[in-house]
Amino acid sequence: MSPTRPSRRRVLLVAAPATALALTLTACGGSGAEHPATASTAGALDKATTLTFWTWTPNLKPIVAKFEALHPKIKINVVNAGQGPAEYTKLQTAIKAGTGGPDIAQVEYFALPEMALSKDVVNLNDYNVQSLKDKFTASAWSQVSTNGGVYGVPQDTGPLTMFYRTDVFKKLGLEAPKTWKEFAADAAKIHAADPTHYITAVDPGDAGVVDSLIWQAGGKPFQTSGSTKVSVNLKDAGATKVSSLWTSMLSKKLVDPTPIWTNEWWQGMSSGKYATWIAGAWAPGSIASTIPQTAGKWAAAPVPQWEAGGTASAENGGSSNAVPVTSKNKAAAVAFAEWLNSDPTATKALADGGLFPATSALLKDPAFLNKKIAVLGDQQANQVYAASSAQVTPGWQYLPFQVYANSVFKDTAGQSISAGTDLSAGLTAWQKRIADYGNRQGFTVTGG
Repeated sequence: MSPTRPSRRRVLLVAAPATALALTLTACGGSGAEHPATASTAGALDKATTLTFWTWTPNLKPIVAKFEALHPKIKINVVNAGQGPAEYTKLQTAIKAGTGGPDIAQVEYFALPEMALSKDVVNLNDYNVQSLKDKFTASAWSQVSTNGGVYGVPQDTGPLTMFYRTDVFKKLGLEAPKTWKEFAADAAKIHAADPTHYITAVDPGDAGVVDSLIWQAGGKPFQTSGSTKVSVNLKDAGATKVSSLWTSMLSKKLVDPTPIWTNEWWQGMSSGKYATWIAGAWAPGSIASTIPQTAGKWAAAPVPQWEAGGTASAENGGSSNAVPVTSKNKAAAVAFAEWLNSDPTATKALADGGLFPATSALLKDPAFLNKKIAVLGDQQANQVYAASSAQVTPGWQYLPFQVYANSVFKDTAGQSISAGTDLSAGLTAWQKRIADYGNRQGFTVTGG
């Protein structure tokens, strides 16, 4: 994901009306457990405390009100402090100053390792949060865990999915491609039928999508050992598969190298210029809120595979709730983060508000799995997402300076994407910039 346009994908999620969330919470009533308090947080909610929560999650106040009703001595001040690098800069500034920061902050998975390594956020193992591990999907838990610690409570995830225009595929007599070989063949057919149309757009400034594609291909280009040793290998088998395929399609002009999230891109998404969108499970919310006129013309399918019959997937987006070290109310903050992201009432409300859940229980709930998604023609697409979540390739790591790495993607690999030249060369240039920066910051970086 590009730090110049941080996670706009989640800004544009369909926000359930506050009244709808309130009804959900009322209907659910008490969930049986007031909060999953661990031994280290028990009692923290019994004294008068005001917590400040930095989050971009829409319409959160009805959920917070439920928590406050359960714990009358706790008040939570919800603040939208921005997101992505804008939020992280504010957060790190406040932590350095020792004042003005929150008690809980929503932090995307790609940014969490840096904050953990710099000791900006609390190791939640100190509050026995590891006891909640089984409540979350394996991929979500792995993304909040680093160097033996747990630095956030998973909030939402973005299982990689292929969203496609059913009308475009039907018109050309095509079915949703099951392999990347079929995807490339369909790209040629779509472009041949109309040279102004493409199977998809590729954003030269978005490192997150390329990371997800490499992840799904089995690549592990970023690995950290201890607090200072980092390896970067953007030439491994997974990265090589991705660079070869996309270089071929880009050089033949079968995909469109253009910034996404722009008005022009949305117009193309609306008109059928782009037949697919490879993205996380959050994408339908953005489609519904931005181009509602296309409702019913989209469907979700598993991301194409490198081998016929494969099931490998990855994540594209997602965030956690972390507790800054400067919080004066750490135990209460941890208890709230636990409740918000594992209590059945709260997690259902978050999902109804547009976040794809990180909790394993909700992903097994028949009501959730069988819910019809209007923008996808009433498809029970949560089944597709849940299967993707269960098949995320293990072992992925982000760099302890991923925010910087993402910021220079557009100047390296992004240049190859824009020009339709060898993406492998662009990834090599990105690797060198990453390694040079890491070494300057005191890391020992190999592979650069």
